Amino acid sequence: MFNEFDQLQAGMLVMASAVMLEQNFRRTVLLMCEHNEDGSVGFILNRPMEVTVGEAVAEFEGIDAPLHMGGPVQVDTVHYLHRRGDVLEDAMEVSPGIFWGGDRQHLNSLLSAGVVQPEEVRFFLGYAGWSPGQLEEEFSEGAWYTTEAARDIVFSDEYERMWSRVVRSKGGDYCFAANSPELPGMN
Repeated sequence: MFNEFDQLQAGMLVMASAVMLEQNFRRTVLLMCEHNEDGSVGFILNRPMEVTVGEAVAEFEGIDAPLHMGGPVQVDTVHYLHRRGDVLEDAMEVSPGIFWGGDRQHLNSLLSAGVVQPEEVRFFLGYAGWSPGQLEEEFSEGAWYTTEAARDIVFSDEYERMWSRVVRSKGGDYCFAANSPELPGMN
């Protein structure tokens, strides 16, 4: 039922399985932005921080957009997903209407000018990364589920309910997983 590795590719949502207890990833939903023979890169969508990108990153001063914990790798770097590949140069489309990166100075200018709205961008501190073969091993152990990415999930502010909503949307036995207690030994 839960062996989904063959579906994994850039542009997919990856959710921690109900039995994932690793603190960095428990009950997380990630957008996989890169998955190839060199490894995998994604961003945790449902871990907002209590600071805006404008408060934390000098070059985005004055931008009132939430900053999210993107993952445990290189937490001194800032990354972003956005909906505006039509105006932001060098952005990579990872799923229809969902873009990763692009020229940072240009993004800052577009945000400051009001051409791009803060709700069209998700900023991340760090990222989730896996070396070649690592994610495959975790999938074989049942640590992850996958589903198609959707803009309404990637840019949602419903952080607390995101994991259960996305897992439940898969239907069938996944509904049981979505309703399981966060700490299975505590039921």
